[in-house]
This record gives sequence, structure tokens and C-alpha cells, in this order.
Amino acid sequence: MVTSGQESGPGPPRFASAALATYGTRLAVAALSFASILIIARSLGPEGRGEVALLTAIATLSSQLAVIGIDEANVNLASTDASRRPALASNSIVFAALFGGLAIAVLVPLFELFPGIGGDTSAGLRWLALAAIPGLVLQTYLNFLIRGGFGFGITNVTWFLSPAIAFVGNVLMALTGVLTVTSAFALWIAAHTAATVMLVWYVGRRLEGFGKPDFTLARRALSFGARSHLGRVMMSGNYRADQWFVGAIAGSRELGLYSIAVAWSEVLFYLPTVLVLIQRPFLVRADREGARRRAAKGFRAGVLLTAPLVLGAFVFAPFLCTTIFGPEFAGAVDDLRILVIGVFGLIALQQLGNALTAQGRPGLWTIAAACTFVATVTLDLALIPDFGGAGAAVASRIAYALGGAVAIVLFLRVLGGPASALIPRPGEVREYVRTLLRAVRRVG
Repeated sequence: MVTSGQESGPGPPRFASAALATYGTRLAVAALSFASILIIARSLGPEGRGEVALLTAIATLSSQLAVIGIDEANVNLASTDASRRPALASNSIVFAALFGGLAIAVLVPLFELFPGIGGDTSAGLRWLALAAIPGLVLQTYLNFLIRGGFGFGITNVTWFLSPAIAFVGNVLMALTGVLTVTSAFALWIAAHTAATVMLVWYVGRRLEGFGKPDFTLARRALSFGARSHLGRVMMSGNYRADQWFVGAIAGSRELGLYSIAVAWSEVLFYLPTVLVLIQRPFLVRADREGARRRAAKGFRAGVLLTAPLVLGAFVFAPFLCTTIFGPEFAGAVDDLRILVIGVFGLIALQQLGNALTAQGRPGLWTIAAACTFVATVTLDLALIPDFGGAGAAVASRIAYALGGAVAIVLFLRVLGGPASALIPRPGEVREYVRTLLRAVRRVG
């Protein structure tokens, strides 16, 4: 529980209501994101879409490499003591400038020494991607800090804001004939900057505000973050490195096809991701037994509610790729079918790893993430040169299956309970439907 300090943000919400509102937001975000992807793909073709995807992958992955686990520390420390939040907020600004700047300093010479890692993108756009890193790092820090105080409402708003701005801008640019790789990527950065500014405003005006930076608290955050960061780096690599590899090795056109399959497959991750975000502050405050029960139930819910989506995506893959995006994207169909069948390993890795981190064992989650990352990189390098996007898809799914299995073993060893607790039970579907209907009535 919160040990000291007066809560000035929202109190703990009902879990189902918070999950439903966040999931609804995620679906709205997905719709807007897909609309933007569709506009770019239809306007610029697979090659142009591939260049935009590679630039966003460079900026996103680099910023996640630069967070150094401070985001994970923010949510844990903010959940247990509200009085720490002003110092955590100010520390976040300092850390974002420091680690974002270090990331740029490391990546600039890498691009000079190995220009191939930038694929077919121009040097100017790569510089733009690097310049966005500190702001993206700060956005991540403040999102996790606010969630530690149960501020899911504002994080949902900012989550929605970026794709909304990007969608409107892409529509206007497409209609006026000025949509290019450069304008699309610049708009993406501007949209994320707007979201970051809103989070800064919320912390300053609606939460506890920005206090004096606290060196002792910063050192504590770094200590916790260092234990979780390697896992975070590897998970970020699992999410985005394959696209970077495809773009650098197989070219922008192949990445354009693969990125469409990835975009559709990521729809299946939305519900498990939402459960992770909402569960985190509850798991931090729970004892081991309570955390085990809550995490196991969340895992079962994620599996049960995702399974029908997996089947639908597999069956309707031709419609999703070629009918919606056009016959030029027919090469994405097999990639999508491979990607969707491996989603359950990711659910285990996300949800059970989240429980271990919330209970102060981030190093164990790192082990599972490390197994996934090593398998991803090894298989990507082995398969992408000959099989392109399909090779990346196979590599990703095998790696997630391995990482998910490791996460299950570690979860059961540390938090206890029988393995059967992770197996979906008869009747739970009806229970989840009733719970969601009650939550819909409350939200409405």
C-alpha cells in the first residue's frame, strides 16, 4: 500500500472498468494507426511504407534502449509512496536528457561506420529520428509515473492523441499531394511531441507537480532500473529489431510488406498489453499470494480472449493484407499467418514477467526476455537473408515460444502455485463476459 504522502491524483479504479476503458482506447488507437498506415501504404507503396517503418523503428527502439529501466522504477516507487512523485518527475526530465543524449552520441558514429543499418533512408531523416529520442524517453518515463498513481485516464488520452494527430495530418497531406516519407515521419515525431507536452502539463498542474531533483531517489531508481533494463532492452529488441533487420538486410520493399503483417498481428497483443498496464500498480501493492492469483487470472483471461482473434486473423489474412492494402501487399499474407500463431508465448512473457517485476524480481523477467532476444537475433540473422519477412516471422514466433516457457517456469518457482492455475477453466468465458458487461454499464 501507499506508505506515505497524500494522494493528489485519482484513486485506485475498479480493475475491469479501467481495463475496459484502456482497451477501448487501444482499439481506437489501433484504428487510427491502421488508417495512417493504409494512407501511407496506398500513397507511397511498399518501399515508401518500408522507409517510414524503418525510421519509426529506429527512433522507437533507440528510445527504449535509452530508458535504462527508470520507467519501471517510476511506476513501482510512485505506487508505494505518493510523496516521492514530484522528485521522480523532475528526475525523469534529467534522466531523459542524459540518457537520450548518450543514445544519440552512441548512434551517430555507428551510422557513420555502418551506413547499411540505416537501410535506404536518407541521412537527414536518420538525424531527425535521433533528435526525437530524448522526448520519446521522457514520454515513457512520465507515462509510467502517472500510471503509478492510477492515472489511466490521462495516459489513455495521450495514447490516443499521437495517432489522432498523425491520422488527420496524413489525410490532409494525401489530399493535397504533399505526403512523402519525410512529411509522414516528421508528422509522427510532432504527434509524439504533443503527447509528451500534455503529460508534462498534467504532472505539473494536476498531479503533485515537479519537485527538487532527489539524488538519493535517483540512485534508488537506477539500482532498480539496472536490474530490469536488460530485460526491457531485449523485449524492445524483440518488438522492433526484426523490422530494423528486415529493412537493413532485405530492403525497404520487403520491410513494407512485413510491417503490414506486424501491424495486424500486434492487434492481438492489445488486450494482454492492457492487462499488464492496469495490473501493475495492483501487483506492486499485493502480497505474494495475491500477486500470484491476480497474475494467473490475467494470464488465463489473455489467452481465452485472444484465441478467437488469432483464428480470425489466420483465416482472413488475405482480406486483411491484399483487399485492404492492395494486391501489392500480397506478400504479407504468409508473414501474418506465421506471426499470429505464436502470440501465446508473448502473452506469457508479458503478463508473468510483469508480475515478477512488480514483486521486486525484475532480474528473473530479464532472464526470460534474454532467452527471447538471443533466439530472435540468432534466427533473424540466419533466416532473413534467404527468406525475408517470412524468415523474420518464423524467428519471432519461435523466440517468443521459448521466452514464454521460461517465464512460466520462473513465475511458478518464485510466486508458487500449481501449473494448472495458468490453464483456462471452463466457465471463465462467461465470467469475463459478465464482468465486461458490468464494466460497460459503469463506464457508460
